[in-house]
Amino acid sequence: MKLALTAYVVYLIAVIVYSLATERRRLLLTHLKYNVLIIGAIIMVLPFYWMVITSFKDYAEAMASPPTWWPRKFLWQNYVEAWNKPEVGFARYFFVSTYTAVVSTAGTLVTSMLAGYAFARMNFVGKGLFFYIVLATLMVPGEVLLIPKYIILANLGWLDTYKALIVPWLASVFTIFLVRQFFMTIPNDLWDAAQIDGAGRWRFLWLVMVPLSKPVLITSGIFSFIGTWNSLLWPIVVTSKPEMRTLMVGLQVLNTEAGSEFHLLMAASTFCILPIVIIFFVLQRFFIEGIARSGLKS
Repeated sequence: MKLALTAYVVYLIAVIVYSLATERRRLLLTHLKYNVLIIGAIIMVLPFYWMVITSFKDYAEAMASPPTWWPRKFLWQNYVEAWNKPEVGFARYFFVSTYTAVVSTAGTLVTSMLAGYAFARMNFVGKGLFFYIVLATLMVPGEVLLIPKYIILANLGWLDTYKALIVPWLASVFTIFLVRQFFMTIPNDLWDAAQIDGAGRWRFLWLVMVPLSKPVLITSGIFSFIGTWNSLLWPIVVTSKPEMRTLMVGLQVLNTEAGSEFHLLMAASTFCILPIVIIFFVLQRFFIEGIARSGLKS
């Protein structure tokens, strides 16, 4: 580690000296820019690297000071032990989180497409006012609505059910805004052509607008899935049965049951975060495209 840092400092000094000696300031600025980006990337990746590496260590090495940056021996059984550590096991937590995340994401996309299309393409009385009222709800902290939501679900008898984990998240104001902005970039000429072919609004939405909106829908889906997957406070509030706990609640339970076994906590954290990391990298191209195009208007 010290050798790598020394080599990096020597490299920086050599670049600065060479650039100043040859009066190539543009080269110096380019190197400095990329080095700042590299340092930022290392800072972002380092916690994940530390989590994964620690998950393979034994207890003594995980708690050693100074820490080791590479395990002396890779202990794969840490993952098996962490997987089976809670009372019901992480398999159940994975199922609950996957089911709620998939259903919530699908519902969010459907409601956002319908609401986004209405705000972007349809004209009705109070459209602008209603849209701003919907956007204003983004300013309300989620914690303020926690008790009212809980009371409503308790009166409906939905506590400790999938409905409590899914129904409150079937609509997202942020996703509606994102989809609406993207729909506004699609030319109105397509609607005129669809009308000539005899298509109504419903057919135009699903056969024209939705296929053209794949990037923003995938982006919204990623946001919704990750938000549901990482949810902790709401599942703790509306569930008490072990079999209805989500993955993040399971991690909290493991933290209580095996708080001193740091290597097991890192192993559990690694296989909990792995699915969303894979999803992001697989759909990264659509994610970037959806973000880039949602703020544009033709």
